[in-house]
Amino acid sequence: MHPAPMTARLLPLLLLLGSNIFMTFAWYGHLKYKSSPLIVAILASWGIAFFEYTLMVPANRLGSSVYTVVQLKTIQEILTLVVFAGFSAWYLGQPLKWNHYAAFALIVGAAFLMFYEPAAATA
Repeated sequence: MHPAPMTARLLPLLLLLGSNIFMTFAWYGHLKYKSSPLIVAILASWGIAFFEYTLMVPANRLGSSVYTVVQLKTIQEILTLVVFAGFSAWYLGQPLKWNHYAAFALIVGAAFLMFYEPAAATA
């Protein structure tokens, strides 16, 4: 079996990154505008989430040809953490603390295990 071309592996990752940026704004962006009515926040979030889905669905469709579904989900979760860390500090002005980074590192360690495939034992 030939390895997938780099673009086949990279494009889903870029689409997942973009979708996570949209979804982070959809889920948390309204927190900067707490004085606006809740219905406005809900409708704005749904509007933003539409663009998240236009990236997430193709990312998963294309990515499933080179990654397992479990790997895709793991990649998505790691990207979510990276995007959220930047968003929290930059947009909401709530920088992360050392324990947040330590927890993220443990999650990245778990992701490593998700992709780890030990060599088959030979008799």
